[in-house]
Amino acid sequence: MRYFPAILALTTLPALFAQAPPAPPPADPNKVILTIGAEKLTAADYDAVVNSLPQQYQAMARGPGKRAFAEQLIQLKVLAAQAEKQKLDQSPEVQKQLAFQKQDLLARVMFQSIQDNVKVDDTVVQQFYDAHKNEYEVVKARHILIRVKGAASPATPGKPELTDEEAKAKAEEVRKRIIGGEDFATVAKAESDDKGSAAMGGDLPEFKRGMMVPQFEQAAFSAKVGDISEPVKSPFGYHIIQVQSHSTKPLAEVKADIAGKLKPDLARKAVESMRAGTQVTMDDAFFGPAAPPALPAQHPPVPK
Repeated sequence: MRYFPAILALTTLPALFAQAPPAPPPADPNKVILTIGAEKLTAADYDAVVNSLPQQYQAMARGPGKRAFAEQLIQLKVLAAQAEKQKLDQSPEVQKQLAFQKQDLLARVMFQSIQDNVKVDDTVVQQFYDAHKNEYEVVKARHILIRVKGAASPATPGKPELTDEEAKAKAEEVRKRIIGGEDFATVAKAESDDKGSAAMGGDLPEFKRGMMVPQFEQAAFSAKVGDISEPVKSPFGYHIIQVQSHSTKPLAEVKADIAGKLKPDLARKAVESMRAGTQVTMDDAFFGPAAPPALPAQHPPVPK
């Protein structure tokens, strides 16, 4: 069952479920954790209800927002029970809505089943990989950031705020020191305004395209391994970048990821095939004329 539409109408969940922390360990699934009138809910029942929520709300419903969510669930069940007592569920309009909601649930379950079980041909995976190989490029790099006054990055306490001209000049001076033989990691720890990476000698986690701001990404992916870049300007300030490795993940390593991307589109095609095999008559005067068919994609699309 999907409780969340009614619950969302009863509370301001977006505020309640902001910045959810990790969920606590699960309780005994058979333990009764909530009694509402004659109805008893076990931990497993509660978990099933939470699973029907939008993904972004689930962690809070299992963590700090658990009691607040339970209160909304109680309201929902009290109202639903009262509606049944008054036989509101037997009205033709409600019966139609219940029937549609059942079909909606079954359709979503069926689509998920198709998506989970559809086979992705190895040839299609290879074609996608070849067409999107740059998405699987990864870079390991380290950097030194010289912050500009007013930049998106926080100011370093005790350090003077630098104008753009001053920051660029300092970045150039830092680059000369490293090229002159000073240790990159030592300079990063002393000079970088990115304190998170500075503590690691400027080291950054491995990243792929789309994970860094465009200016940094362009410089990192175009640099030669080992070279010390010229100062690179970004919204955070000026970066001195050294790429330590630049590689493309092999197909075997990303095959499962590609299959996961392609499965929703293949599932939609399966649904289109089912639709084409079903006799349907539409009143064009009521619904309007059919839209022209879309042009075929030039390569296997990635679901948005």
